[in-house]
Amino acid sequence: MAADSSALVLFAHGARDPRWAEPFEAVAAKVRSAEPGRRVTLAYLELMQPSLGDAIDALASEGHARIDVVPMFLGTGGHLRKDLPPLVEAARVRHAQITICLHAAIGEQAAVTEAMASAALALAARGE
Repeated sequence: MAADSSALVLFAHGARDPRWAEPFEAVAAKVRSAEPGRRVTLAYLELMQPSLGDAIDALASEGHARIDVVPMFLGTGGHLRKDLPPLVEAARVRHAQITICLHAAIGEQAAVTEAMASAALALAARGE
């Protein structure tokens, strides 16, 4: 792995039902398809594997110089305010040579809110 390579972690909550992860797996697959050279992995806060720490450790062992963490949450609630920052900070301590960038919740991005509004209108227009 090249020393200047970057990786992307899509961080989600997790659930007991493995089918819950299917939309996130679909997002990861679309990102991989759009950027085949970028290493993309999913990580979870609880109930599913890998954990964020395990995912970052694996990416670090592959030699990535930068890891972007994108929370796949609709908004910044308690998990993103209280639970996620210490997980990212612990990873930064373990991997001081790597840049680990924590981004805002995906649901707070204009493109996502616009896509959700369009999808809601399309569903309503079908009248089903």
